[in-house]
Amino acid sequence: MKPHGWLGLAIIAGAEAALFGGQPLVARWFTPIVWTGYVLFVDALAARLTGRSYFTTDRVEGVLVALTSIACWWLFELYNAPRFWRGGAHATGLWWRYHGLEPNLFLRRVGYDWSFATIFPALFLTATVLRAALFRRARVTPWRRPSRTVHRALVAIGAAATVIPLVLVSAWLVPLVWMAFALLLEPLNAREGRPSWLADLRAGDASRLLALLASGLVCGVLWEFWNYWAATKWTYTVPYLGDVKIFEMPVLGYLGFPAFALECFAMYHWVRGVLRAGSAPPLP
Repeated sequence: MKPHGWLGLAIIAGAEAALFGGQPLVARWFTPIVWTGYVLFVDALAARLTGRSYFTTDRVEGVLVALTSIACWWLFELYNAPRFWRGGAHATGLWWRYHGLEPNLFLRRVGYDWSFATIFPALFLTATVLRAALFRRARVTPWRRPSRTVHRALVAIGAAATVIPLVLVSAWLVPLVWMAFALLLEPLNAREGRPSWLADLRAGDASRLLALLASGLVCGVLWEFWNYWAATKWTYTVPYLGDVKIFEMPVLGYLGFPAFALECFAMYHWVRGVLRAGSAPPLP
């Protein structure tokens, strides 16, 4: 494994040791620290299994993934707190709220952006590893190419799902956010020839889809596991089975993580396509 993979494991182990040893600074910054370690570790695994990764061969791509991750999560914060610009996401979140935040506003923003920058890289690198290790031969019967009408219907449903939670502000509607952009953007990506699990299925290849779904679940469990003991953390307020939890996440919420991975993939490749960024096939 590449040296930065061992560094990542050391960061994870050191952060855990400092957290449970009562080190207050690490406890407050635990989420960005531990996820930086995870990204380094899984990047090294991707490099070993595929010969490519964000830190070894695709560095410009990695920067774009991280920047897109920050921008897209701020968009999700807007959905979580439609009155964000007046009250602050940590104060008015419909679905999740942050606790124990850094009082210095500049450092708080650094913490936000550092944490948000790890989301897409963690998902995509995990999917790359899982695709290479477990799902590379996953085949299905090729799908007939969807008609233009079906594509338009998916885009229309996705567009409606992006608007409704902003107009009808309710915690009941927040799950729409985790499928809206996948429905809206995945057909557009497939039509334009961008990386797309929908296009893969038309060719009979299910490896990317399965890897992304599994990646969402793996990262989701790790997000909640590491969040549970951190001093700066998030909790949830949900109107259905909210008291039945695994760590801080209501149990039904884990169903959203696989869909979230598909959505992040669609959002990133739409941005990448619009910017016409990169010539090599992207990860995963």
